[in-house]
Amino acid sequence: MPEIAAPHALRFEHHPAPVLGLGTATPRISWQVATAPDGYAQTRYQIEITRTAAAREVDHDGVNSGEAELRRADDVEGSGTEAGHVEGSGTEAEHVEGSGAEGGHVERVGGRAEGDEAGRPEDGPRGERAEVFEIASGEQVLVPWPGAPLTSREAASVRVRAGDTAGWSGWSEPATVEAGLLEPADWSARFVSPREIGAWGSPSPVLAGVIELPAGIVKARLYATAHGLYTAELNGHRVGDEQLAPGWTAYQHRLRYRTHDVTALLAEGVNRLEVQLGNGWFRGYLGFRNQHSLYGDRLALLAQLEVETADGTVRTLATDGNWTAREGTIVDDDLYNGQTTDLRRNEGSETPVDELDADKTLLVAPDGPPVRITEVLPAVEVFTSPSGKTLVDFGQNLVGWVRLTVKGNRDDKIVVRHAEVLEDGELGTRPLRAAKATDEWILDGPEKRVLEPSLTFHGFRYAEVTGVDGLNKEDIEAVVVGSDLRRTGWFESSNELLDRFHENVVWGMRGNFVDVPTDCPQRDERLGWTGDIQVFSPTASFLFDSAGFLTNWLADLASEQQKDGSVPYVIPDVIRQPGQATAAWGDAATIVPWVLYQRTGDRGLLERQLPSMRGWVDKMAALAGPDLLWAGGFQFGDWLDPTAPPEDPFRAKADPDVIATAHLARSAEVVAQAALAIGDGAVAREYGELARRVREAFAREYVTEGGRVLSDAPTAYALALQWALLPTAEQREHAGRRLADLVRVAGFRISTGFVGTPLMTDALTDAGEPELAYRLLLQTGVPSWLYPVTMGATTVWERWDSMLPDGSINPGQMTSFNHYALGAVADWMHRRVAGLAPAEPGYRRIEVRPLPTGELTFAKARHLTPYGEASVSWRRSEGELRLDVTVPVGTTATVHLAGEEIGVGPGSHSWVVPDPARSADREAEPSIRQLMDHAPSWAEVVAVAREAGVADDEAALADRLERYLDMPAARFADAATAHGFIPGGDQLAARLNSLLSSDNR
Repeated sequence: MPEIAAPHALRFEHHPAPVLGLGTATPRISWQVATAPDGYAQTRYQIEITRTAAAREVDHDGVNSGEAELRRADDVEGSGTEAGHVEGSGTEAEHVEGSGAEGGHVERVGGRAEGDEAGRPEDGPRGERAEVFEIASGEQVLVPWPGAPLTSREAASVRVRAGDTAGWSGWSEPATVEAGLLEPADWSARFVSPREIGAWGSPSPVLAGVIELPAGIVKARLYATAHGLYTAELNGHRVGDEQLAPGWTAYQHRLRYRTHDVTALLAEGVNRLEVQLGNGWFRGYLGFRNQHSLYGDRLALLAQLEVETADGTVRTLATDGNWTAREGTIVDDDLYNGQTTDLRRNEGSETPVDELDADKTLLVAPDGPPVRITEVLPAVEVFTSPSGKTLVDFGQNLVGWVRLTVKGNRDDKIVVRHAEVLEDGELGTRPLRAAKATDEWILDGPEKRVLEPSLTFHGFRYAEVTGVDGLNKEDIEAVVVGSDLRRTGWFESSNELLDRFHENVVWGMRGNFVDVPTDCPQRDERLGWTGDIQVFSPTASFLFDSAGFLTNWLADLASEQQKDGSVPYVIPDVIRQPGQATAAWGDAATIVPWVLYQRTGDRGLLERQLPSMRGWVDKMAALAGPDLLWAGGFQFGDWLDPTAPPEDPFRAKADPDVIATAHLARSAEVVAQAALAIGDGAVAREYGELARRVREAFAREYVTEGGRVLSDAPTAYALALQWALLPTAEQREHAGRRLADLVRVAGFRISTGFVGTPLMTDALTDAGEPELAYRLLLQTGVPSWLYPVTMGATTVWERWDSMLPDGSINPGQMTSFNHYALGAVADWMHRRVAGLAPAEPGYRRIEVRPLPTGELTFAKARHLTPYGEASVSWRRSEGELRLDVTVPVGTTATVHLAGEEIGVGPGSHSWVVPDPARSADREAEPSIRQLMDHAPSWAEVVAVAREAGVADDEAALADRLERYLDMPAARFADAATAHGFIPGGDQLAARLNSLLSSDNR
């Protein structure tokens, strides 16, 4: 019998181990078990915590004030957990309420790990101390920290083993976690800002401090943040690999600091720390109103270098009035406009700095990974534009900058401009609006140089380079940057266009998850629009481990939320208008934390966000008033509905009042579910009742007895169907039929904007029309998901037709070629096309419900769940369907196949059943609706109508058929030509008679 594999992939909060600079003293722990015997179910686990001494308290002069005090778990009141503590050092146990999952039992086993042949000394040579805690629980994801809280700077080594009633696994490899500076008092550093240089419009300042160190350096940490961006060097060596640090938060509420291990960069003697500051989000241009310095007009640095030597002494270099500032070679920097570097500039003279009074209680450690360089792409082609410009194509719309290797003369000026697309063979820069997206360098001599910016980023596929003669492909490459998120989800199918679309969704997320979830990465905007991430969060949480990233963003949302519960349109909020409240956008406050809970099982996040969630719903209810109908006032509505004019995206077909009231019902229900998940029954009942009353009001005001929904728009039906807003089965049936007909008469093209698009394929599937969902998904005409792919897109566009079929850019003032919102349908591809979905929070139970279609021969998805890798794959061949499912240890799955529900446990499983997706024959005497639903026949009809001159394209032809869908297909020519008022009817009728004959079915 196989043994229980030792746990692996340890995580602390949402950070994979090892973790440096953690912001909580009691980090929750997660692990995975790769393999286990059949029937294994964890009933207990042990956590061994080996502590090392924390850095000593230090004087401001830089040397520690006394000997180290080792903090032992049994010396600290409440050391067992926040809810209680474990007394004694033997094996006697005390029940600790809430300490394990669902109030598990915690037992402190003693000072060494039972079953560890090597053993561990209770007190090691450097003050190490091991404790083992045993918890009776089946949980392995985000379990409570069982020991005494970590103190600032304290490091611990953690091992885990899991067991059932029959035995134990081996111990995991040790995983280290080190706390950051947990209290404001831990900072001896002061914020410092250049006094005489560094003003807005001036060259980027470089701040410096020095420290003299003895031999025997054993550990060194640099804790740093800035008002602006910072890049640090120690003794001429780059500190860390983070880019655009410390990132963007709601600076007036929260400012992240980073912890760097710099032990290897220090040496005996004088050590110099230099930090370059840039404008970044703090002081650079932000938003579309040509505003800068929204958070302040002075760049500033906070840095604290702590160095421990072998004798236990800690010396500190902290920013204070003794630091100096000078100007560097970067003479201009801005996220929108780019960076200008003059390499001829000599190192400026040192000038003084001022100490600033800044609130250090705002400092927080990161919840997710930093921005890093994640890939480097070579140039695909270097060519000359019609106007004679040198252009470079990198083959992929990406976010980052150009790295250029050049050799020139002093005073040579090199300019790199960026754009996402070409128009008429030149850079298509109109979509950039006011953003210049231009980097410049002035060379200082003939030496070969590698040129790349560090204080900006751009969204681009193409670059225009001037000042370099005879540019070679080998001398230029694209540096891809973004939040360094771990990839966790993949999808593949038999349709190459669909796979390219999915890859476009991935690249769109990579480019727009640059510290905050932005709307676009290239123009004068790049803001954290709430509506965009609200609809995209399910896809995001499948594709990448975005839990820490979005946890941070939600903390900013709660901080920026106004006292009346209003949620700003963008987070961090740079629009800054009172009472910002619009449906679907503000609902990010409820939907995003709920999605994260469903995908990660993070109950603690729900607890933290619940006041924000309730505040938003209370605001919505107040705007709705006693009748609970949120009507009137500003709404974005079904933003970028393709039927709206390019210059007026507010004119979507779906009534904004329908959308707003539907979201009130949905968010009230989500708050009720969230409260229930964390055990707050009273709040669950309160908001559950509110949701019920809103649903009643919606049905009373906006729904006819027969199931028509006000505005008769696809988005309105999708909302009503998916969010249980139709009270009777008859209404739901009629609404589903109407939605399907609207898809048909749109020529199987999408006709929804940001709000309706994520729901359309689910609504059609649940209404019994899965093949219509596939017809939408696989459509290549405009507008559709695959149309941009046929136009060469490598990311998802903001508009369905950001580029028109003739290759010109959409005339709308707002057009982006990298915008993830419309890629939200990828969630349906994962859950329904492939069939892999969470059935319980954190994928503790998995639902396998594939949706085979005759349009595909295979589809598969795999996802790295909190428990390990899960996968679903199906393939159609020779009248059979083969389904393969992999379930990770710690979970179970419910498989829906051939009308049955099959429960399975961990491991690999396979089934072969008759193919349910075999192509159906056309009816002998079809209605026009049935003719349209038979894809091969419909394609022939469209071709015939085009040849007869009756209609130019599929959508125009389908639009004429709305009132005739129930008529016999033999009457198609009359319907398509308005009973002969449109020419070509006779020719069309003759051809259709042949097509509809029994021999052509």
